[in-house]
Amino acid sequence: MDFIQLRAQFPTLKQTLGGYPLCYLDTAATSQKPKQVLAAMTRYYENDNANVHRAAHQLSSRATTQYEAVRDNLLDFIHAKQREEIIFTHGTTESINLVAYGLTQHINAGDIILIDTSAHHANIVPWQELAKRTGAIIKPIPLTSEYRLDETAYDTLLQEKPAIVALNHVSNALGTLNPIHDLVARAKHAGALTLVDGAQAIAHLAVNVQTMGCDFYVFSAHKMYGPTGVGVLYGRIEILDTLTPLMTGGEMITSVSFDTTQFNTLPNRLEAGTPPIAEVIGLGAATDFIRQLPRVDIAKQEEQLLHYLHIQLRQMSDITLYGANDNNIGAVAFNLADEHHQDVAILLDQQGVAIRAGHHCAMPLMTSLGIRGCCRASIGIYTSKDDIDRFIKALESVKELLLD
Repeated sequence: MDFIQLRAQFPTLKQTLGGYPLCYLDTAATSQKPKQVLAAMTRYYENDNANVHRAAHQLSSRATTQYEAVRDNLLDFIHAKQREEIIFTHGTTESINLVAYGLTQHINAGDIILIDTSAHHANIVPWQELAKRTGAIIKPIPLTSEYRLDETAYDTLLQEKPAIVALNHVSNALGTLNPIHDLVARAKHAGALTLVDGAQAIAHLAVNVQTMGCDFYVFSAHKMYGPTGVGVLYGRIEILDTLTPLMTGGEMITSVSFDTTQFNTLPNRLEAGTPPIAEVIGLGAATDFIRQLPRVDIAKQEEQLLHYLHIQLRQMSDITLYGANDNNIGAVAFNLADEHHQDVAILLDQQGVAIRAGHHCAMPLMTSLGIRGCCRASIGIYTSKDDIDRFIKALESVKELLLD
């Protein structure tokens, strides 16, 4: 599939905004959706709309078959050991909350929870709530002057024998790629349970949870060209099976009386209620879409684009880059002089360029950088060199307007 054909698979990218063709550089927030994802969800609603697991009729049988096929698809996609290790959630945030709540009975007062300073709020707040319930202690893993996880400080913290280590695979704000296999191995050697937030990595990198060795790996469909409202929790079966369910009710039980309730086995035990069926089917289609791509070539193209974007921004005066290292993944964070990041983003939008501005749900990271927020441009498989050139041209005009 050549690039023109690839880009043509994304209907949203064909529009114009205020007379400008859309230049979408906000994939880290949410990716656009290819036609086959939209078609898969439409087919379900038009032909097979029924609840899963619960009826004897043919529509339900077809829906259940499609739904469970996605679990098998993801088993292979991230190289889990068995299908029961794949839990469908409503996104990365719910996945982490499910784990943090589920581990409550395993955590004691004084236990240490280490969290990457560059973590998304979704990988901070659930652990804070766990600490409130149990008396555990939160300790952030500091960053180096290059905005990367400080591995020396990390090793020092690991000597305190933390109970849990929560890490980014890739920073959503800076695009920083962590040496995740090594970090997980060191945490496991210290006896910690490990959770890796893979929301920003899953669309860009091949993931093998077995070689990574983590206890939990979480991600969202909408970051990987799938729909919103669905995500995945992978957990090692022996740990996953000990979690206290966050949600209870239908689907996750085998029997209920007013005297007692017996919970079902995995994966049902952690999937209470009617699931996001169409969205799961859309996730399966997105996974198939990614599989069809020449992933090595795509990764090389994205690396070259990001490198080109770095060079163009470095050549502009009055631009401050954060975490702008050549081996970052997917995103570049920057500010224009002392101008407010929101003003810059609004003026870019008036020229059809969509970026993200704010704290990126990473306030502790912004504090460590000494800023209140920043702009972020992020790329996907549909991003072209022309998109980067248009962005730079628009940014130059914003700079001229605001600084001259």
